[in-house]
Amino acid sequence: MSTAAIIVAAGRGSRLGAPRPKQYLPLGGRLVLTRTLENALAAPGIDRILVAIEPGARPLYEEAVSGIDDARLLPPCPGGAERAETVRRALETLADAPPERVLVHDAVRPFASPALWARVAAAVGDEVGAIPAEPVVDALWRGAEGRAEAPVPRADLWRAQTPQGFPFGPLLAAHRRHGAGAADDAEVFRRAGHAVRLVAGEPENFKITT
Repeated sequence: MSTAAIIVAAGRGSRLGAPRPKQYLPLGGRLVLTRTLENALAAPGIDRILVAIEPGARPLYEEAVSGIDDARLLPPCPGGAERAETVRRALETLADAPPERVLVHDAVRPFASPALWARVAAAVGDEVGAIPAEPVVDALWRGAEGRAEAPVPRADLWRAQTPQGFPFGPLLAAHRRHGAGAADDAEVFRRAGHAVRLVAGEPENFKITT
């Protein structure tokens, strides 16, 4: 089954307060985006990788990929003002030669292992998506004005991660009709009436945010 990966790298990372977007910050001698791409390229079965970037960030992107020589890495496409728009634009870019399935990943999750990429891809079906997730184990509280107000039951709650995998055609159709305001691609896919499987995530696959 042909598989493409979309790396969502169009965010500006304002919450981190760094001088450049967080996907282009150094991390252990390499940029965050570089590490993310290296893990994706090491995953089995990925035929193409497309990075969606903020249009003004092309020089930073070129810095991140300067040491990568792999024909599977396509020229980047411009992202949008919101995450869902960025993903839709990337999907439209791939639509001229569509893969059978697509994996969508946050650029600022640089520690998603190749094994996790493979696990998500293997769980995608004809009309079924798959997302990596971990069960919530901490106590949850709803707060107001700096005070704990009420505990929140954590049974059946999961912390979603990326990459999230889907059949390409149904995901593109879902983004065209249901993408506005969605938090992630699983929400878009579910809005279109499709099912999404949970697969085992990884504790180290955290998202760099603040």
